[in-house]
Amino acid sequence: PVLAHTLAAFEKCADVRDIVLVCREQDIVPYTELARTFGISKLRTVTRGGGSRTASVLAGVNAAPEDTALVAVHDGARPLVSEAVISEAVYAAAAHGAAAPVVPVKDSIKRIENGVIAADVPRDTLAAVQTPQVFARPLLLRALNEAARQGQAYTDDCAAVEALGQPVYATHGSYENIKITTPEDIAVAEALLQKEEI
Repeated sequence: PVLAHTLAAFEKCADVRDIVLVCREQDIVPYTELARTFGISKLRTVTRGGGSRTASVLAGVNAAPEDTALVAVHDGARPLVSEAVISEAVYAAAAHGAAAPVVPVKDSIKRIENGVIAADVPRDTLAAVQTPQVFARPLLLRALNEAARQGQAYTDDCAAVEALGQPVYATHGSYENIKITTPEDIAVAEALLQKEEI
C-alpha cells in the first residue's frame, strides 16, 4: 500500500524519532495493523484528524511526545520521499525554525485573466513546495492555533507559519517525491519503484 511506503521512508530515516499518523476515525484500526504488518516500530500513535488540514495537523502535533522539538508534517500520499529530502529539511528547520523542500517549476507559467493569457510569470522565481514541511514545534502550534482562530484553511503548513511573519527556509526537494492524487500518478510511482529495484 502507498501508506506502507510512506511510513517505511520515515522508519528508515535516522533523523526521525517518532511517527504520529493522523487519519479518519474508521482508518485508525486498519492503519495500526498496517504499520504492525510492515514493521513500523517508530509509530507512537494513530490519531483522528479534523475537518480541515489545519485541524488534522494540529491533532497530530498535540499527539506527539511532549519532548518533541521539531515536527515534520508529511503527506501520506507521498510514498517516494527520500531520506536525503527528509534530513535536509530537518536540519534546516533546526537551524532556522521552519523549512520545506521545493523543486523548480518546469513549465512556463502564465497569469490568466478572464480566460485570456494576461502575462508571463518569471519561472525562475517559482517553485513547487513538497513535504515534509518541518517546523519548531512551538512555532507550528502557534501558527496552527492562529489559523484555527481566524478560520483560515491553508493548503499547506508553510502558509500558516508564513502568516505569522516567519520565513520558511527552502531546501532541496525531488521530482520523484510525487503526491499520488490521480490514477496516472500511481503508474508513475510504480515505474519509479521499479527503477529503484533494478
